[in-house]
Amino acid sequence: MNKALCRARIFSVLAFVAIWSLSMFASSTAHAQLEIDIVHGAPEPVPVAIPDFLSSHPATDQIAKDMAIVIAANLERSGLFSVLDQSQYIEKQTDIDFQPRFADWRLINIKALLSGAIVQENPNRLKVEFRLWDIYAQQQLEGKRLATTPDNWRRIAHKISDYIYKRLTGESGYFDSRIVYIAESGPKTNRRKRLAIMDADGANARNLLANSDLVLTPRFSPVFEERGARKKVQLITYLSWETGGPQVFLQEIETGNRELLGNFSGMTISPRFSPDGQKLIFSMVKRGNSDIYVFDRRSRSTTRLTTNQAIDVSPSFSPNGRKIVFNSDRGGSPQLYIMNADGSNVLRLSFGDGRYTAPAWSPRGDLIAFTKSNKGQFHIGVMDNTGKGERLLTNSYLDEGPTWSPNGRVILFTRETRGVNARASIWSVDLTGRNLRRVPTPGGASDPAWSPILP
Repeated sequence: MNKALCRARIFSVLAFVAIWSLSMFASSTAHAQLEIDIVHGAPEPVPVAIPDFLSSHPATDQIAKDMAIVIAANLERSGLFSVLDQSQYIEKQTDIDFQPRFADWRLINIKALLSGAIVQENPNRLKVEFRLWDIYAQQQLEGKRLATTPDNWRRIAHKISDYIYKRLTGESGYFDSRIVYIAESGPKTNRRKRLAIMDADGANARNLLANSDLVLTPRFSPVFEERGARKKVQLITYLSWETGGPQVFLQEIETGNRELLGNFSGMTISPRFSPDGQKLIFSMVKRGNSDIYVFDRRSRSTTRLTTNQAIDVSPSFSPNGRKIVFNSDRGGSPQLYIMNADGSNVLRLSFGDGRYTAPAWSPRGDLIAFTKSNKGQFHIGVMDNTGKGERLLTNSYLDEGPTWSPNGRVILFTRETRGVNARASIWSVDLTGRNLRRVPTPGGASDPAWSPILP
């Protein structure tokens, strides 16, 4: 073989290798796995498809349709996804164990596809399966099999929503959780306030107390407590005026069992749990002065944390239990302060114009939400745990009382309209401030608190 021919063949091989490498790089780039930037927020919601779940029995046909509806509503409510109407689907799936026709879904610009099926194993047991597909990477991202009872199908829909959210964003979801709140009825001058609870999407709303007409500031324990053989219960604390004055109660959601939390000598305000659920922190008014106290459920002892002559209220623990943020007017106007869990090393956090109240520490530990009032307007805002990076997320006549989702990405709050016919309602907003939505409730609603993810 002459040298010229040898060089030509070498160049041919090298060219082939180069072209093959470039094509593989382009292919891997084009088919990069679908991932959503939740920190900065997606500029446009990611288009997804959620067909009705397949049903193996007439008894589960409606559940199969409803489950797809609930999952779609959950994802759209997050602001990160848009669910394409089923009338535009090209492929009609009949078996979730086979790969979808990816080209059909790419034609209608779908990025992710959820396929699901329900099998009734007996009258009291359903098997629910799902597959989550990345259409452009042409691969399955997630797949699980879950079992439940027919009356618990909504929780399974919320769990599947959480699986999808985590797989596509890298962070835990918040759909399989609950909201405790104050259900309001009657005119503004004679309003009834009753303790109520609902699912995170507003479904299954019900009252928790039959007779008490004045209940305020319900809050969840961050942990589930063991009761008997592998039984977990969820606790809330709240203020009730059922005996004539404000008293702090603990109540189990599952059983309704209640406990009066001590007979405090002063008026108690805004109780909250510590991260381990074994302490409650609150404000107590004695001789006209409000200070912050902590109550230990194990020892039944109460410790005073602040001794300032100012009004100190609305304490909230950091997720690790080492710090407390609270509201005080010790600087001349209501501002946010932070201190160690033993009451030492008090530092001011907020220095902006206006009044800062109702701080709530994010479960992630990075941010503190608050209510701000300035020039006749109210805002829900956030700042980091050093007082920097303040951002206002909402603006209205009256927004107040922020509470965090379990993953620290969404905030619930109360919004009230103006005038004698004013009505309170619960709203949500994400950390971008762009995804503002009203949470549906049967009537007026205020003072929401978000639970951790259910076990």
